[in-house]
Formats: sequence, C-alpha cells, structure tokens
Amino acid sequence: MEQLTTEVLEVTFLKINGDKRVMTCTLKEDIKPKAIKTDPMSQKAIRTISDKVCSVWDVNAKGWRSFRYDNVQGIRLVDYEASRDI
Repeated sequence: MEQLTTEVLEVTFLKINGDKRVMTCTLKEDIKPKAIKTDPMSQKAIRTISDKVCSVWDVNAKGWRSFRYDNVQGIRLVDYEASRDI
C-alpha cells in the first residue's frame, strides 16, 4: 500500500469471480485525480473503509478500482513516466 503512494505498480490478482486481472495502478498524488465531493471514491476516508480491500487509481482505465489483498498474485514496478512518452 505504501509503495502505491510513490510508484505506479502492475498488480496481478484474482477477481471475486475467479478471473485473473492485471491492473496498472497508483495512489500517487500527481497522477490520481483530486478529491471532489461528487466522487466518493476520490475521498481517502471512503477508500480506506476495509483493511482487506485496496482502492487504487487504474491509470489505463482512468477510474477507481479495487482488489482484495489476499487475492494478489504478483506486483511489478512500472516505469510509468517512460511509457507516457511513447
């Protein structure tokens, strides 16, 4: 969780329905959208309701997504700045 605030990560996890998902995500302040009242998921207090679920900004889908910590299969650091220049 702490690494998400400073890096962009590729997280591989199993969805609740059993499907495997690979998501490029972050919680970096300069990438995720600013908190607004009309978007509850942008509010940190809402995102931290459960200690079993991690809510993150999906940089490809450009939306808030979540995954369960116990369903994570792998994590890889992404060089997001280099990929943005392509």
